[in-house]
Amino acid sequence: MAPGIIAWPTEFDMLTKPRLAPDERRLLARFWQSASGFWKGPSAWRAWLLVVLLLATVLLQLLTQYGLNFWNRDFFDAIGRRDSAELWRQAMRFLPLAAASLALMVFSVWGRMTMQRSWRAWLSAHLYGYWLGNDRYVRLKAVVGDYDTPEYRIAEDAKIATDRPIDLVVGLVTSLLNAVTFIGILWTVGGGLVVDVSGVVLKIPGYLVIAVIVYSALLASAILLIARHVTRVIEENKRMEAELRSIGTHLRESGEGLLATDDTKDAPHVIGSALKAVISIWRIYMWQLMRMTVVTYSSVLITPVIGLLLCTPKYLANEMTLGEVVQAAAAFVVVQSAFNWFTDNYAGLAEWASSANRVASLLLALDQVDHLDPAQNSAANPAMN
Repeated sequence: MAPGIIAWPTEFDMLTKPRLAPDERRLLARFWQSASGFWKGPSAWRAWLLVVLLLATVLLQLLTQYGLNFWNRDFFDAIGRRDSAELWRQAMRFLPLAAASLALMVFSVWGRMTMQRSWRAWLSAHLYGYWLGNDRYVRLKAVVGDYDTPEYRIAEDAKIATDRPIDLVVGLVTSLLNAVTFIGILWTVGGGLVVDVSGVVLKIPGYLVIAVIVYSALLASAILLIARHVTRVIEENKRMEAELRSIGTHLRESGEGLLATDDTKDAPHVIGSALKAVISIWRIYMWQLMRMTVVTYSSVLITPVIGLLLCTPKYLANEMTLGEVVQAAAAFVVVQSAFNWFTDNYAGLAEWASSANRVASLLLALDQVDHLDPAQNSAANPAMN
């Protein structure tokens, strides 16, 4: 197909047609083969130092959040007793906890963005060097593969492929630590729930823990069902955006003669077709995100209410104080958010996977350049003749 003639597939075709690119496991393996070099070599100590600093920050944030959870209990217990002196003491106790939480959050932003910037600089330099070295950027056109707009993949996809993992891994480690820590609070504070069903007395141990696990599993299942095609949609979106940029670049540099073999395809029609394709895939992506938002934002709204409702029977039976209800409800939200890491980050994971795949496709194509026979090299690079 000529570069300027776009055959836009239907949504069904786009999501079900066979892919000519390598399988995703091979792509991700090739991406990490190059990207992991950031943590190797003489300068790797800087990267590992940042890792240690980020991990220490996560642990300190966990301790601060743990302290705030118990502060909630003590503060609302003081409200329940109408103890003004204790309320004043709790207000003073809150100030250092809040200051520590704020300082750690700011430092976490610095640590994450510093690592992202450093990793991107290293990977981009590696990719540019590999692309430009030995005239591979010239000889690349003799290779069959998925490597269109390599400059866009290095500038944009490499950025996303290094930004996203840092955020995702820090969030995952935080979620795991929060889950382990606050499940203990839920189990201890919530205890068991006695239920009388038609004269049969049932005791459910750790009922708040069971409830948060079941609730989180339902949310994750809903996201998997609703957004199972989102990675493919994002990949198509990136491909169409790159094609639109490529057509615009060719129009600016060489005129429409290089865009298509069909002389009836004028420049406005070519650029209009590319733009239409971009808008069409963006509309599909929008609907995917809207469906995901229904699940994720509904969870944000109702999770605190569910935690409070689950604690209400024990509060009414004088088995929990007001402070313990608030403490358990807050812990319920923290644990559910931790279990919800996959649900909350599904779109981010999909975006990272699509960008990493595009970088890896370029790397695989560049790998083939050095194995071209002399005839293919001569055809690709006339200067060698």
